[in-house]
Amino acid sequence: MPGDALGTTSDAEIWRAVRQGVSGNVSIPDKKAGVLVQSEGESWRLLRNGPMFDYLGLAMIATLILLALFFAIRGRIRVEHGLSGVMIKRFSTVERTGHWLMALSFIILAISGLNVSFGRSVIIPLIGKEAFGPISEFLKLSHNYVAFAFMLGLAIAFVTWIAHNLPSRHDLVWLAHAGGLFSEGVHPPAKKFNAGQKIIFWLVMLGGLSLAVSGWALLFPFEHSFFGDTFTGLASIGLDIPALLGLPQPPYSAILEQQFNTVWHVVMAVFMICVIFGHIYIGSIGMEGAFGAVGSGKVDLNWAREHHSLWIDELREKDAMPPAAANPEPAE
Repeated sequence: MPGDALGTTSDAEIWRAVRQGVSGNVSIPDKKAGVLVQSEGESWRLLRNGPMFDYLGLAMIATLILLALFFAIRGRIRVEHGLSGVMIKRFSTVERTGHWLMALSFIILAISGLNVSFGRSVIIPLIGKEAFGPISEFLKLSHNYVAFAFMLGLAIAFVTWIAHNLPSRHDLVWLAHAGGLFSEGVHPPAKKFNAGQKIIFWLVMLGGLSLAVSGWALLFPFEHSFFGDTFTGLASIGLDIPALLGLPQPPYSAILEQQFNTVWHVVMAVFMICVIFGHIYIGSIGMEGAFGAVGSGKVDLNWAREHHSLWIDELREKDAMPPAAANPEPAE
Protein backbone atom coordinates (compact mmCIF):
# COMPACT_ATOMS: atom_id res chain seq x y z
CA MET A 1 0.00 0.00 0.00
CA PRO A 2 1.23 3.56 -0.62
CA GLY A 3 3.48 4.76 2.15
CA ASP A 4 3.77 1.20 3.49
CA ALA A 5 0.56 1.77 5.40
CA LEU A 6 -1.18 -1.44 6.53
CA GLY A 7 -4.42 0.15 7.58
CA THR A 8 -5.95 -1.81 10.46
CA THR A 9 -3.75 -4.88 9.83
CA SER A 10 -0.40 -5.29 11.55
CA ASP A 11 2.55 -7.55 10.91
CA ALA A 12 2.07 -9.12 14.36
CA GLU A 13 -1.47 -10.24 13.53
CA ILE A 14 -0.39 -11.71 10.19
CA TRP A 15 2.47 -13.72 11.68
CA ARG A 16 0.36 -14.78 14.63
CA ALA A 17 -2.08 -16.34 12.15
CA VAL A 18 0.78 -17.94 10.25
CA ARG A 19 2.24 -19.44 13.46
CA GLN A 20 -1.19 -20.91 14.28
CA GLY A 21 -0.95 -23.05 11.15
CA VAL A 22 -3.40 -21.23 8.92
CA SER A 23 -3.54 -23.11 5.63
CA GLY A 24 -3.64 -21.28 2.33
CA ASN A 25 -4.38 -22.51 -1.18
CA VAL A 26 -1.69 -23.82 -3.54
CA SER A 27 -1.92 -24.90 -7.15
CA ILE A 28 0.71 -27.66 -6.87
CA PRO A 29 -0.22 -31.28 -6.00
CA ASP A 30 1.47 -31.09 -2.60
CA LYS A 31 -1.26 -29.48 -0.53
CA LYS A 32 0.99 -29.50 2.55
CA ALA A 33 2.75 -26.50 1.02
CA GLY A 34 -0.33 -24.45 1.90
CA VAL A 35 0.88 -24.32 5.51
CA LEU A 36 3.71 -21.80 5.68
CA VAL A 37 4.71 -22.41 9.32
CA GLN A 38 3.75 -25.48 11.34
CA SER A 39 4.44 -24.51 14.94
CA GLU A 40 3.57 -27.96 16.31
CA GLY A 41 6.75 -29.17 14.66
CA GLU A 42 8.81 -27.34 17.28
CA SER A 43 6.86 -28.99 20.10
CA TRP A 44 7.24 -32.37 18.42
CA ARG A 45 11.00 -31.91 18.03
CA LEU A 46 11.48 -30.83 21.65
CA LEU A 47 9.47 -33.81 22.88
CA ARG A 48 11.15 -36.28 20.53
CA ASN A 49 14.70 -35.19 21.30
CA GLY A 50 14.10 -34.52 24.97
CA PRO A 51 11.99 -36.14 27.70
CA MET A 52 10.32 -38.76 25.52
CA PHE A 53 13.49 -40.61 24.63
CA ASP A 54 14.94 -40.12 28.10
CA TYR A 55 11.93 -41.85 29.67
CA LEU A 56 11.72 -44.55 27.02
CA GLY A 57 15.40 -45.39 27.44
CA LEU A 58 14.99 -45.55 31.20
CA ALA A 59 11.94 -47.80 30.81
CA MET A 60 13.94 -50.41 28.89
CA ILE A 61 16.86 -50.27 31.33
CA ALA A 62 14.50 -50.51 34.32
CA THR A 63 12.78 -53.57 32.81
CA LEU A 64 16.09 -55.39 32.42
CA ILE A 65 17.14 -54.47 35.97
CA LEU A 66 13.85 -55.76 37.41
CA LEU A 67 14.17 -59.05 35.53
CA ALA A 68 17.75 -59.45 36.75
CA LEU A 69 16.65 -58.81 40.34
CA PHE A 70 13.77 -61.27 40.01
CA PHE A 71 16.16 -63.93 38.71
CA ALA A 72 18.63 -63.23 41.51
CA ILE A 73 15.91 -63.59 44.16
CA ARG A 74 13.66 -66.31 42.70
CA GLY A 75 16.15 -68.15 40.56
CA ARG A 76 15.10 -70.43 37.75
CA ILE A 77 11.65 -71.92 38.18
CA ARG A 78 12.34 -75.65 38.14
CA VAL A 79 10.06 -78.59 37.42
CA GLU A 80 9.61 -79.61 41.04
CA HIS A 81 9.09 -83.31 40.38
CA GLY A 82 11.87 -83.43 37.82
CA LEU A 83 11.65 -84.01 34.10
CA SER A 84 9.79 -87.23 33.34
CA GLY A 85 11.40 -87.82 29.97
CA VAL A 86 7.94 -88.20 28.40
CA MET A 87 7.37 -85.51 25.76
CA ILE A 88 3.93 -84.38 24.59
CA LYS A 89 3.07 -82.16 21.67
CA ARG A 90 2.16 -78.62 22.64
CA PHE A 91 2.35 -76.52 19.47
CA SER A 92 2.00 -77.50 15.81
CA THR A 93 4.35 -76.50 13.02
CA VAL A 94 1.93 -73.78 11.88
CA GLU A 95 1.73 -72.33 15.40
CA ARG A 96 5.50 -72.28 15.80
CA THR A 97 5.96 -70.80 12.32
CA GLY A 98 3.68 -67.90 13.20
CA HIS A 99 5.43 -67.42 16.52
CA TRP A 100 8.97 -67.38 15.10
CA LEU A 101 8.02 -65.26 12.09
CA MET A 102 6.58 -62.69 14.47
CA ALA A 103 9.42 -63.03 17.01
CA LEU A 104 12.39 -62.83 14.65
CA SER A 105 10.90 -60.01 12.61
CA PHE A 106 10.15 -58.08 15.81
CA ILE A 107 13.77 -58.42 16.94
CA ILE A 108 14.97 -56.98 13.61
CA LEU A 109 12.40 -54.19 13.82
CA ALA A 110 13.38 -53.41 17.41
CA ILE A 111 17.10 -53.19 16.62
CA SER A 112 16.59 -51.09 13.49
CA GLY A 113 14.00 -48.88 15.18
CA LEU A 114 16.15 -48.26 18.24
CA ASN A 115 18.97 -47.27 15.90
CA VAL A 116 16.72 -44.57 14.42
CA SER A 117 15.83 -43.31 17.88
CA PHE A 118 19.09 -43.64 19.79
CA GLY A 119 21.73 -44.18 17.11
CA ARG A 120 22.99 -40.62 16.94
CA SER A 121 23.57 -40.34 20.66
CA VAL A 122 24.64 -43.93 21.44
CA ILE A 123 26.04 -45.62 18.31
CA ILE A 124 27.90 -42.78 16.58
CA PRO A 125 30.24 -42.19 19.56
CA LEU A 126 31.12 -45.91 19.45
CA ILE A 127 31.67 -46.55 15.73
CA GLY A 128 31.86 -43.09 14.15
CA LYS A 129 29.80 -41.40 11.48
CA GLU A 130 31.50 -43.17 8.56
CA ALA A 131 30.35 -46.60 9.69
CA PHE A 132 27.05 -45.40 11.14
CA GLY A 133 25.80 -44.08 7.79
CA PRO A 134 25.74 -47.31 5.71
CA ILE A 135 24.67 -49.39 8.71
CA SER A 136 21.72 -47.09 9.33
CA GLU A 137 20.72 -47.15 5.67
CA PHE A 138 20.67 -50.96 5.71
CA LEU A 139 18.72 -51.04 8.97
CA LYS A 140 16.19 -48.54 7.65
CA LEU A 141 15.51 -50.65 4.55
CA SER A 142 15.31 -53.75 6.74
CA HIS A 143 12.80 -52.03 9.00
CA ASN A 144 10.57 -51.06 6.09
CA TYR A 145 10.42 -54.51 4.49
CA VAL A 146 10.57 -56.77 7.55
CA ALA A 147 7.50 -54.93 8.86
CA PHE A 148 5.34 -56.94 6.47
CA ALA A 149 6.72 -60.22 7.83
CA PHE A 150 5.80 -59.06 11.35
CA MET A 151 2.25 -58.29 10.24
CA LEU A 152 1.93 -61.75 8.69
CA GLY A 153 3.28 -63.46 11.82
CA LEU A 154 0.90 -61.41 13.95
CA ALA A 155 -2.05 -62.54 11.83
CA ILE A 156 -1.02 -66.23 11.98
CA ALA A 157 -0.58 -66.11 15.76
CA PHE A 158 -3.96 -64.43 16.19
CA VAL A 159 -5.83 -66.96 14.06
CA THR A 160 -4.16 -70.02 15.60
CA TRP A 161 -4.29 -68.94 19.26
CA ILE A 162 -7.33 -66.71 19.69
CA ALA A 163 -9.56 -69.63 20.75
CA HIS A 164 -7.18 -70.52 23.60
CA ASN A 165 -6.80 -66.96 24.89
CA LEU A 166 -10.36 -66.04 25.72
CA PRO A 167 -10.90 -65.28 29.44
CA SER A 168 -12.18 -68.03 31.73
CA ARG A 169 -12.94 -68.45 35.43
CA HIS A 170 -9.67 -70.33 35.91
CA ASP A 171 -7.76 -67.14 35.11
CA LEU A 172 -8.97 -65.54 38.34
CA VAL A 173 -7.52 -68.40 40.38
CA TRP A 174 -4.24 -68.19 38.49
CA LEU A 175 -3.99 -64.44 39.03
CA ALA A 176 -4.89 -64.76 42.73
CA HIS A 177 -1.81 -66.98 43.17
CA ALA A 178 0.32 -64.94 40.70
CA GLY A 179 0.75 -68.15 38.77
CA GLY A 180 3.07 -69.49 41.43
CA LEU A 181 5.86 -67.30 40.08
CA PHE A 182 6.73 -66.03 43.55
CA SER A 183 6.12 -69.20 45.54
CA GLU A 184 7.51 -72.71 45.32
CA GLY A 185 5.02 -75.57 45.29
CA VAL A 186 2.16 -73.41 44.05
CA HIS A 187 0.71 -74.49 40.70
CA PRO A 188 -2.73 -73.01 40.01
CA PRO A 189 -4.72 -74.96 37.39
CA ALA A 190 -4.64 -73.67 33.82
CA LYS A 191 -5.67 -74.77 30.38
CA LYS A 192 -3.40 -74.60 27.32
CA PHE A 193 -2.71 -70.91 28.04
CA ASN A 194 -2.69 -69.56 31.59
CA ALA A 195 -3.77 -66.06 32.57
CA GLY A 196 -0.24 -64.66 32.32
CA GLN A 197 0.17 -66.01 28.80
CA LYS A 198 -3.22 -64.62 27.86
CA ILE A 199 -2.18 -61.18 29.07
CA ILE A 200 0.99 -61.40 26.98
CA PHE A 201 -1.06 -62.58 23.99
CA TRP A 202 -3.45 -59.64 24.09
CA LEU A 203 -0.70 -57.12 24.77
CA VAL A 204 1.19 -58.42 21.73
CA MET A 205 -1.91 -58.56 19.53
CA LEU A 206 -3.22 -55.11 20.39
CA GLY A 207 0.20 -53.53 20.64
CA GLY A 208 1.30 -55.18 17.41
CA LEU A 209 -1.83 -53.98 15.62
CA SER A 210 -1.22 -50.45 16.87
CA LEU A 211 2.39 -50.65 15.69
CA ALA A 212 1.26 -51.96 12.31
CA VAL A 213 -1.29 -49.18 11.79
CA SER A 214 1.02 -46.35 12.81
CA GLY A 215 3.89 -47.95 10.89
CA TRP A 216 1.72 -48.20 7.78
CA ALA A 217 1.02 -44.48 8.03
CA LEU A 218 4.76 -43.83 8.26
CA LEU A 219 5.52 -46.11 5.30
CA PHE A 220 2.94 -44.31 3.19
CA PRO A 221 3.09 -40.76 4.57
CA PHE A 222 0.49 -38.00 4.22
CA GLU A 223 -2.18 -40.42 2.96
CA HIS A 224 -4.07 -41.17 6.20
CA SER A 225 -5.70 -39.32 9.05
CA PHE A 226 -5.87 -42.08 11.65
CA PHE A 227 -5.54 -39.78 14.66
CA GLY A 228 -8.07 -37.23 13.47
CA ASP A 229 -10.57 -39.94 12.54
CA THR A 230 -10.04 -41.79 15.83
CA PHE A 231 -10.42 -38.68 17.97
CA THR A 232 -13.53 -37.63 16.05
CA GLY A 233 -15.05 -41.08 16.52
CA LEU A 234 -14.31 -41.08 20.25
CA ALA A 235 -15.74 -37.57 20.58
CA SER A 236 -19.04 -38.88 19.18
CA ILE A 237 -19.40 -41.08 22.29
CA GLY A 238 -18.38 -38.29 24.65
CA LEU A 239 -14.65 -39.01 24.99
CA ASP A 240 -12.67 -35.89 24.13
CA ILE A 241 -9.08 -37.16 24.01
CA PRO A 242 -7.50 -33.93 22.65
CA ALA A 243 -8.99 -31.94 25.55
CA LEU A 244 -7.72 -34.49 28.08
CA LEU A 245 -4.20 -34.41 26.61
CA GLY A 246 -4.06 -30.71 25.83
CA LEU A 247 -3.91 -31.30 22.06
CA PRO A 248 -5.51 -29.22 19.32
CA GLN A 249 -8.87 -30.40 18.07
CA PRO A 250 -9.13 -32.30 14.74
CA PRO A 251 -9.05 -32.15 11.79
CA TYR A 252 -5.24 -32.16 11.66
CA SER A 253 -2.86 -31.23 8.91
CA ALA A 254 -1.06 -34.04 7.11
CA ILE A 255 2.22 -33.05 8.77
CA LEU A 256 0.74 -33.06 12.27
CA GLU A 257 -0.76 -36.51 11.62
CA GLN A 258 2.72 -37.77 10.78
CA GLN A 259 4.16 -36.25 13.93
CA PHE A 260 1.49 -37.97 16.01
CA ASN A 261 2.30 -41.23 14.22
CA THR A 262 6.03 -41.00 14.97
CA VAL A 263 5.44 -40.35 18.67
CA TRP A 264 2.84 -43.10 19.03
CA HIS A 265 4.90 -45.59 17.02
CA VAL A 266 8.04 -45.22 19.14
CA VAL A 267 6.13 -45.22 22.46
CA MET A 268 4.27 -48.40 21.54
CA ALA A 269 7.46 -49.98 20.19
CA VAL A 270 9.33 -49.45 23.47
CA PHE A 271 6.31 -50.70 25.42
CA MET A 272 6.32 -53.85 23.29
CA ILE A 273 10.08 -54.26 23.75
CA CYS A 274 9.63 -54.17 27.54
CA VAL A 275 6.82 -56.76 27.33
CA ILE A 276 8.93 -59.01 25.10
CA PHE A 277 11.88 -58.73 27.49
CA GLY A 278 9.68 -60.38 30.11
CA HIS A 279 8.36 -62.95 27.65
CA ILE A 280 11.83 -63.96 26.50
CA TYR A 281 13.04 -64.21 30.09
CA ILE A 282 10.27 -66.53 31.32
CA GLY A 283 10.46 -68.63 28.15
CA SER A 284 14.20 -69.22 28.38
CA ILE A 285 16.32 -68.92 31.53
CA GLY A 286 13.38 -68.01 33.77
CA MET A 287 11.55 -71.35 33.61
CA GLU A 288 12.90 -74.85 33.09
CA GLY A 289 11.28 -76.73 30.22
CA ALA A 290 9.40 -73.77 28.76
CA PHE A 291 11.46 -73.21 25.61
CA GLY A 292 10.63 -76.59 24.13
CA ALA A 293 7.07 -75.43 23.47
CA VAL A 294 8.20 -73.10 20.67
CA GLY A 295 11.48 -74.89 19.98
CA SER A 296 10.60 -78.47 19.15
CA GLY A 297 6.88 -78.02 19.77
CA LYS A 298 7.02 -80.58 22.60
CA VAL A 299 7.20 -80.22 26.37
CA ASP A 300 7.91 -82.57 29.23
CA LEU A 301 4.84 -84.17 30.78
CA ASN A 302 5.72 -83.12 34.34
CA TRP A 303 6.23 -79.51 33.21
CA ALA A 304 2.81 -79.57 31.56
CA ARG A 305 1.16 -81.11 34.62
CA GLU A 306 2.59 -78.45 36.91
CA HIS A 307 1.79 -75.45 34.74
CA HIS A 308 -1.17 -76.55 32.59
CA SER A 309 -2.94 -79.31 34.50
CA LEU A 310 -6.37 -78.64 32.99
CA TRP A 311 -4.90 -78.90 29.50
CA ILE A 312 -3.47 -82.33 30.40
CA ASP A 313 -6.90 -83.40 31.64
CA GLU A 314 -8.40 -82.31 28.31
CA LEU A 315 -5.82 -84.32 26.37
CA ARG A 316 -6.52 -87.39 28.49
CA GLU A 317 -10.25 -87.07 27.90
CA LYS A 318 -9.62 -86.85 24.15
CA ASP A 319 -7.27 -89.84 24.37
CA ALA A 320 -4.52 -87.63 22.91
CA MET A 321 -1.81 -88.56 25.38
CA PRO A 322 1.25 -90.52 24.17
CA PRO A 323 1.33 -94.20 25.20
CA ALA A 324 4.22 -93.62 27.60
CA ALA A 325 2.07 -91.12 29.50
CA ALA A 326 -0.88 -93.40 29.99
CA ASN A 327 -0.07 -93.79 33.69
CA PRO A 328 2.19 -90.88 34.59
CA GLU A 329 3.57 -90.25 38.03
CA PRO A 330 1.61 -87.41 39.68
CA ALA A 331 3.36 -84.05 39.54
CA GLU A 332 1.75 -82.72 42.69
